[in-house]
Amino acid sequence: MSLNSPAGNHHTNVTMADIAQDLGVSPATVSLALRNRPGVSEETRQRILQTAYRLGYPVESVQARAHPAGLNSIGLILKTHHDDELRTNYFYAPVLAGIEAYCREQHINLFYAHLQVDEDNNPVEPPRLLKEQQAGGLLFVGILLNEAALRMIERQSTPLVLVDAYAVHDVYDAVVSDSEAGAYDAVSYLIAQGHRHIAIAGSLPHSYPSIQERRNGYLRAMAEHDLSPVFMDCHHHREEALPAAHQFLPAHPEVTAVFSCNDEVAIAVMEAARSLGINVPDQLSIMGFDNISLSQHVTPALTTMRIDKMGMGRLAAQLLLNRAAHPEMGQVRSVIRPSLVERESVRPYSS
Repeated sequence: MSLNSPAGNHHTNVTMADIAQDLGVSPATVSLALRNRPGVSEETRQRILQTAYRLGYPVESVQARAHPAGLNSIGLILKTHHDDELRTNYFYAPVLAGIEAYCREQHINLFYAHLQVDEDNNPVEPPRLLKEQQAGGLLFVGILLNEAALRMIERQSTPLVLVDAYAVHDVYDAVVSDSEAGAYDAVSYLIAQGHRHIAIAGSLPHSYPSIQERRNGYLRAMAEHDLSPVFMDCHHHREEALPAAHQFLPAHPEVTAVFSCNDEVAIAVMEAARSLGINVPDQLSIMGFDNISLSQHVTPALTTMRIDKMGMGRLAAQLLLNRAAHPEMGQVRSVIRPSLVERESVRPYSS
């Protein structure tokens, strides 16, 4: 969602009553929304703000008094792919819920924008919110910021925090998961269950940083036990993982367990195994990563590594507020360690 309010183009004769009449709400509701007061739903607040911007009401002057940190609006820029917006929702919906909850508590306006990315999460076009300069702070979610995007950001000096996101210049505050440690723990768990031929699915030699870290964690755990790595290389999306698993599983009958770099890949491997007549977990144990909501509803329910996604969102919004209030503080990187969720897709190995 984007709001268009050209700077210096306000109409001083526009009143709250005009906004209320345009929307069919009471002037009191408009007043509460513009002053960031409780008692107005987030949907109504956003409608009122959009209308205020459109009519030229001086929203900035109202919002400037609203928060002591001076951060009254946050732009949330979430990745999307040209062919599938839903794939981002599995992991990021709880992250966004955490951000929304914190902004609501702090009476901060939250604006959404989608940024199209390629298979490696690099932006393919400049973020619109950056060009329109509407937000006092920015949260980039699930994106690898390239040189072009960083040049645009640096010109504006807008405080920002990366949320499960990365930049080619590592100088920004960030909230990420400890993907390498989580993967190491996941593979160590499979080894403790007696598995020795363990494949990794859903990564490439040069993947998105968090996926690369999971690959590194897998390799470290395998090396510590003198086990040979086995790779089912592909991007970490179902549409690539499913055909890759159909080819990989018959070619590697020795593999008794698969560590997947996310739950989406794990569920695709499970689907391929079923179509090939391979029983999960009796013949093949499958391990996921992320603990998306779907993971507990598949059959068998997926053993995976949980990331506190809602906590990640709340922490990112808090960090951005702190950065806006204290722009000279040192760089902060908050790391959330995943935890094991045991369900039914992993079974101890038995020859």
